[in-house]
Amino acid sequence: MKIHKEGFRILTIAVVLFLVLIATVYILLGLFLSLGLLAILLPFSAFLCRFFRVPTRSFTAKDDKIISPADGEIVAIEEVEEDEFLKTRCIQVSVFMSVWDVHINWHPVGGRIIYSKYHPGKYLVAWNPKSSTLNERTSVASERPDGVKILYRQIAGFLARRIICNAVENETVQQGQEVGFIKFGSRVDVFLPLDALVRVKLGDKVTGNQTVLADLPMAKTEA
Repeated sequence: MKIHKEGFRILTIAVVLFLVLIATVYILLGLFLSLGLLAILLPFSAFLCRFFRVPTRSFTAKDDKIISPADGEIVAIEEVEEDEFLKTRCIQVSVFMSVWDVHINWHPVGGRIIYSKYHPGKYLVAWNPKSSTLNERTSVASERPDGVKILYRQIAGFLARRIICNAVENETVQQGQEVGFIKFGSRVDVFLPLDALVRVKLGDKVTGNQTVLADLPMAKTEA
């Protein structure tokens, strides 16, 4: 199993601490209790490895589709006013990631990054609607070659305490390219034009880089 680079430091620290703890228990309390502790820590180590896993998935870019930027469950589909950057009414589609999901995030569309901003904030549970604007978060907007703009927002949850975002303004990205990582439970919101045809419903389980969230045909451009 391939481990994401964001997990290397945490896994290294955890292994060292576990070994020191087991050795201390062995010296002070004996073999039996140290083996019991080992039996407890091994599943936790396996959980950490699973959390930072990098899935092997085939992907084909679909210019007229909005692809899910994350694994998880659809917890919101609603029309909202996006007043941070797009400044217009949008369809918000939100994906909640539990600790069991892959926590890599991907660009749902290809194009040029026209906005990227980190916001400090609270740590409300990620399925709370207010988390979209009150929690720690990073917002990224991409402009497709046809001029259509899509905003997506990485949101920290109750357990998540660090958002990794690699988006750089004016950089051109490909649909399905990694945009970042959120550690330990979180959510991603995607803000779509009102004419997007949403293909998912509340409660659906989605897979990052695989599930189509919506159809959004490329706008015709003048020759």
